[in-house]
Amino acid sequence: MEFLNVVWFVLITVLFTGFFILEGFDYGVGMLLIGKNDFERSMMIRSIGPIWDGNEVWMITAGGAMFAAFPHVYATMFSTFYLALFLMLLALILRGVAFELRTKHFADEWRRSWDFAIIFGSLIPAILWGVAMTNLIYGLPIDSQMHFLGRFIDLLNPYTILGGLTFALIFIFHGAAFLMLKLGDDRMLLMIKRQGICLGIFAMIAYLVFIIASIVLSQQSAFQFISVPFIISALLLLIALINMSREKFIPAFTTSTISIACLTIGFFATLFPNLMVSNLNPEWSLTIYNAASTPHTLAIMTGAAVVLVPIVLIYQGWTYKIFKERVTPGDLHH
Repeated sequence: MEFLNVVWFVLITVLFTGFFILEGFDYGVGMLLIGKNDFERSMMIRSIGPIWDGNEVWMITAGGAMFAAFPHVYATMFSTFYLALFLMLLALILRGVAFELRTKHFADEWRRSWDFAIIFGSLIPAILWGVAMTNLIYGLPIDSQMHFLGRFIDLLNPYTILGGLTFALIFIFHGAAFLMLKLGDDRMLLMIKRQGICLGIFAMIAYLVFIIASIVLSQQSAFQFISVPFIISALLLLIALINMSREKFIPAFTTSTISIACLTIGFFATLFPNLMVSNLNPEWSLTIYNAASTPHTLAIMTGAAVVLVPIVLIYQGWTYKIFKERVTPGDLHH
């Protein structure tokens, strides 16, 4: 039954990949609201209005799969990142409420306040996801009883903060690439293109520094760093940046999407077969074997996943097809 342990590791990788791709451009659009006027912010929010909540379901599904397939990891991870997850949850709640309430009143201060909540609710989770993922490959003080022995401040160091900023910059570029496909206003397209190129350059620089730092630090770690997926991801990000500068917007978004997929796969490939690495003793790391549910539980979950996952994918694909049209200024009056 160890085969099922690997299957669920792969499935969780797929779920987080889907989450970072879909919610990544949501976060990016939210962060790009900074410095815009009310009309511009309304256009941008309208572009993700019908789909942002569906994208967040991937996070819930990934967390649920982690809880069911690897309960020890779920328990240790939530105790490790308790404060970070609380801040993330607070930010996401504010963000969700802001999407619903910003249009309920037309006072400028009212709308600006909720727009700020969307910016906050996009920036904080983007950074925290990067910090969390980087900590997983960097290693954590986990003892033989699967208990986290550190504090929240221990999760923050130059390397993990670099990981958080890298995630945020990649997401914001991904959001710009998405907006190039969704906005129907030429002036805004030009503005977003310029900002996307500028931020994409910063994302490339941060990503390259992150890869170099990861390779250097891996020499002192209990695991071997797998750099190939990260290098492929960086190259794809560069291609996406070139495509955007040449106004090839569909290829830009496509390559940006694949870049984030390779980034996520790189993290999980680095971890395998670990799920949480102990920097106190490699033998205390939580793996897909010592932290898994019973074989019977994994078998039942596999059957349910085979039936339900395709249904969810078909439904979400149908949703994107329904709302594929560009957002135009006239849409704001409907």
